[in-house]
Amino acid sequence: MEEKGKDEEHKDEKKKKKKKKEEKKKEDEDYPNSWLISTIYKTFKGILLESAFFKLLQDLLAFVSPQLLKLMIAFTQDKTSYSWVGYLYAVLLLVVALLQSLFLQQYFQRCFVLGMKVRTAIMAAVYKKALVVSNDTRKEATVGETVNLMSADAQRFNDVTNFIHLLWSCPLQIILSIVFLWLELGPSVLAGLVVMVLMVPINGLLATKARKIQIENMKFKDKRMKIMNEVLNGIKILKLYAWEPSFQAQVEGIRGQELTVMKKFAYLTSVSTFIFSCAPAVVSLATFAVFVAVSEENLLTAEKAFTSISLFNILRFPLAMLPMLIAAIVQTSVSKKRLEKFLGGEELESDILQNTFICCVSPYLFVSVSLDIKPGRLVAVVGAVGSGKSSLISALLGEMHRKKGFINIKGSLAFVPQQAWIQNATLRDNILFGCPHETERFQKTIEACALVPDLELLPGGDQTEIGEKGINLSGGQKQRVSLARAAYSEADIYLLDDPLSAVDSHVGKHLFDKVIGPNGILKDKTRVLVTHGVSFLPFVDEIIVLVDGKVSEIGSYNSLRASRGAFSEFLDTYAKEQSNQDQSKKGSHFIFHTAVRLRKNNSIKKSEDAGETKKGQKLIEKEAMETGQVKFSVYLQYLRAMGWGYAVIVFVIYFIQNIAFIGQNLWLSDWTNDAETYFNVTYPAWKRDTRVGVFGALGVAQGFFVFLGTFLLANASVAASRILHSRLLNNILRSPMVFFDTTPTGRIVNRFAKDIFTVDEAIPQSFRSWLLCLLGVLGTLFVICLATPFFAIIIIPLAFIYWFVQRFYVATSRQLRRLDSVSRSPIYSHFGETVSGLSVIRAYGHQDRFLKHNEITIDENLKTVYPWIVSNRWLAIRLEFVGNLVVFFAALFAVISRDSLSSGLVGLSISYALNVTQTLNWLVRMTSELETNIVAVERVNEYTEIENEAKWITDKRPPEKWPEEGRLQFDDYKVRYRPELELVLHGITCDINSTEKIGIVGRTGAGKSSLTNCLFRIIEAAEGRIIIDDIDISTIGLHDLRNRLTIIPQDPVLFSGTLRMNLDPFDKFSDEEIWRVLELSHLKDYVSGLQEKLQHEVAEGGENLSVGQRQLLCLARALLRQSRILILDEATAAVDLETDNLIQNTIRKEFSHCTVLTIAHRLHSIMDSSRVMVLDAGKIVEFDSPSNLLIKQGHFYSMAKDAGITQVEDTVL
Repeated sequence: MEEKGKDEEHKDEKKKKKKKKEEKKKEDEDYPNSWLISTIYKTFKGILLESAFFKLLQDLLAFVSPQLLKLMIAFTQDKTSYSWVGYLYAVLLLVVALLQSLFLQQYFQRCFVLGMKVRTAIMAAVYKKALVVSNDTRKEATVGETVNLMSADAQRFNDVTNFIHLLWSCPLQIILSIVFLWLELGPSVLAGLVVMVLMVPINGLLATKARKIQIENMKFKDKRMKIMNEVLNGIKILKLYAWEPSFQAQVEGIRGQELTVMKKFAYLTSVSTFIFSCAPAVVSLATFAVFVAVSEENLLTAEKAFTSISLFNILRFPLAMLPMLIAAIVQTSVSKKRLEKFLGGEELESDILQNTFICCVSPYLFVSVSLDIKPGRLVAVVGAVGSGKSSLISALLGEMHRKKGFINIKGSLAFVPQQAWIQNATLRDNILFGCPHETERFQKTIEACALVPDLELLPGGDQTEIGEKGINLSGGQKQRVSLARAAYSEADIYLLDDPLSAVDSHVGKHLFDKVIGPNGILKDKTRVLVTHGVSFLPFVDEIIVLVDGKVSEIGSYNSLRASRGAFSEFLDTYAKEQSNQDQSKKGSHFIFHTAVRLRKNNSIKKSEDAGETKKGQKLIEKEAMETGQVKFSVYLQYLRAMGWGYAVIVFVIYFIQNIAFIGQNLWLSDWTNDAETYFNVTYPAWKRDTRVGVFGALGVAQGFFVFLGTFLLANASVAASRILHSRLLNNILRSPMVFFDTTPTGRIVNRFAKDIFTVDEAIPQSFRSWLLCLLGVLGTLFVICLATPFFAIIIIPLAFIYWFVQRFYVATSRQLRRLDSVSRSPIYSHFGETVSGLSVIRAYGHQDRFLKHNEITIDENLKTVYPWIVSNRWLAIRLEFVGNLVVFFAALFAVISRDSLSSGLVGLSISYALNVTQTLNWLVRMTSELETNIVAVERVNEYTEIENEAKWITDKRPPEKWPEEGRLQFDDYKVRYRPELELVLHGITCDINSTEKIGIVGRTGAGKSSLTNCLFRIIEAAEGRIIIDDIDISTIGLHDLRNRLTIIPQDPVLFSGTLRMNLDPFDKFSDEEIWRVLELSHLKDYVSGLQEKLQHEVAEGGENLSVGQRQLLCLARALLRQSRILILDEATAAVDLETDNLIQNTIRKEFSHCTVLTIAHRLHSIMDSSRVMVLDAGKIVEFDSPSNLLIKQGHFYSMAKDAGITQVEDTVL
């Protein structure tokens, strides 16, 4: 806990500093740069200095061992000395090693905790910034990229901070080694040194090259993730239009480029590995060769050779670490730039004066606007699509960029956006939105917002958990929840951006009367209502008419009618309806996210048995978390993806490399024994040359094999990455809709981002290191046993301890890592949610609450990270102890059998033993890392084994021209969303003839949208069948079916890409055809006015088009497909009356030869259809022509009466 407290302090302290820094930097142009590192340093000085102290002690102790080794060898050579001296040396070796271990672990503990704190601080800062970032800055980066700052970039910082001290420790170790080597070998050390120095620029070169590749790689990654995000968000549309192959190809294309870049990177790595593995061999070769060549007197004795070798071994570590560190720092500097750019981006101007109420604003969207709204008034804002109504609201919220002018707002705000923003929480929490729960007020709000019947249908009442993006509520329900949130908040000023568009007409009337209108619960508050509904205008106090971003008129309804301006023309166009259809013109239907699951499961009756409801209630299953050991089969799956041939060859090559390494050292120990043989005798030159030559050759061979192995491994791992990703993508796109409804997008995205990243980069790396470590340990033990056969006895108990500790640790560590990745998802999904609901959170002024929640989720995650760090220390202490015992026993046996041993072998076995501690430590670390990382393969595979939907194309293919007539027959059709839920449609039977126009009506939850889902086989039949032109649709492939039907969906989903790609992703049609449909859908003028025409880039989710324009684009899609059956899911959403008429007329004219099914939410739009189907609770209750149904005075009649329609003639426009 104290840890956390400290953490919080650090965070605050850090933010204060950051603020100061930012203010100071405000004068600089662009964005402030290079303040991040110094800020972090100032915040965490204490820990940094402590850890530095421990590191220093450990570095110094490291140099004591080689000196002891030297004494030890001298002792074995001098047969006269007492044996207790030898034992003393052995004990000293043990003590030094133990102290070294303890200091090292203290240092690591501090560094890792520091890394954790830095990551946390960065995450908190990014989140805090996201809450205040201005809209322009927000538009620069997609949600995906912003989330990346929090996940990838913060992690990079974490990793670098862990090893930051090596920046000074490495050079220190290098200098000390050189000093001691000089004492051993004199000036000939310089030869070795020159070789080392030469390595540095080569490295630098490789590092810069690697950096370029890394940046490129990040670019492709971002791009791929962006598309994946959109695909997953718009998966419903992809399925309905059968567009998956096009997007699959796009993603595969980017992935292809990404892999090419990865391959380049892998080849670079193998070159640098080659240079590194050669380094120690080449260095010692150069040194020894020069040493013996310089003068005849220089004999290579055992003590000289092996002391130098153990010093060279110490050198190996800093030399290998430096380039890795440099590479990591390079990567981090990319992250640093990205973070600084984001954290230094401009913020919202928080200087909206809290004064009289609203006044003149002029953001760039408006030419200029001046208004003054008196407290307690209800003001309506009307205007055509794209005239800046939503922008006006944004401006009032301070979200727009102000060119000049100012805004005064007095009092607190509540805001209902055009597209409702719903959190992944219970329904009650969505409405309370952080306010205290007062039963009476809550009840009142719910009744006013017409949510009572919906709550009865939802399985858990107001405790029902709502999926992310409000997935289990219908569009109308979401809009009402959004309105209820505003009503409950009891603010002073209400900004309502078209809240009535997504609800059915009678509900719209109810909401206006009970909430917004002159007698609603908000009657004493100031309300600004953006609306398309003519019918409510007579009841408002003041109307503002916007035309092209200018206020054209302001006044009451009657005065505006009298003035005969733009407004009265606007009204006259619709005056005919005005008289008899006050209400029906409302409720234009707007967003809708398959309202399927929850609200329909139980729409029939509240299940009597409470136990039953529970089953459908938890929408989102908990993320499956594997427990226990990673199954061996997972490793096999990965190796199989790599290719068995590759895997075996790589192993063999690495094995040969290890043999070369041991051979080289045995040759050396033999060489040192020459010193005794040729004592006081001149050393023959030929002998010297062969000694040097063989030694060198073995060294180079070793490097070459490493290079070859790494190179092949790189190829293999890229192949594996390709296969795994393709499988995952292929399968995700073929999963049924139910899967996407019950799985949060974040979880799937996580598979494509984090897990694929692990498969791409971490696994090959840890696999290689693991293999090298394993072979290294085996080699060491082999050499020691060779020198002192006694040692074999000790191996068994040591191996047992080692194995036991390692098992114990790996199990814990693995589980902690899994918990870590599971507890990490909520951080990102909460962040994503926050970014998408920014304007709402800001309007209500709830930034602090969200900050708090963010801190809680991060702390939850830290609870798993911290134990993981500590468990690593626990392991390391025990392992190093085992390693130290190895050193001790090697020395002990050397003392015991000193009479039979040559000094060369003693030197060899002890210098090897000194090296074993580190290798052992690495081996366990690598085993555990490999296990942790291989979990990614497991998780990716988990999603490749999801049940698929039916085949896209089966052997039975419909005729080319099918469906020619467009006859539909439902035959006792029943359907349910998931096997455990109740039926949604209870046996529907009907015939629909060719070119009929059918309207489908029914209350929310009657099964209207389920009907379309069935036609497209988004959900498969429980019993019964649907027949189109004599072909049973369940017998043909999904794509054959979906390509021949067309739907205009409720929410217009667009993908980022060109306009053209949004209309025709497969490039089937010519430009002429596309221009023709744009003309028919009244977008031609707009598109030809754009600079790039058809190549105009659409932003993520179509952000840069107005909702009306998106809707028209969907119409254009439908016109382009020219199928005989059109399903219209009341798509006249947030579209003003003129556009509405355009759409209706186009559909009448262009689709006259088609069968059209309209799912209506506004009755007037289907009064001219040939027949109307009235659904209730999943059954057809009435099915006849509208005029007959009105005469019959049944369900339809009562709905019509609500909407103010009494006879059919009224509705003819």
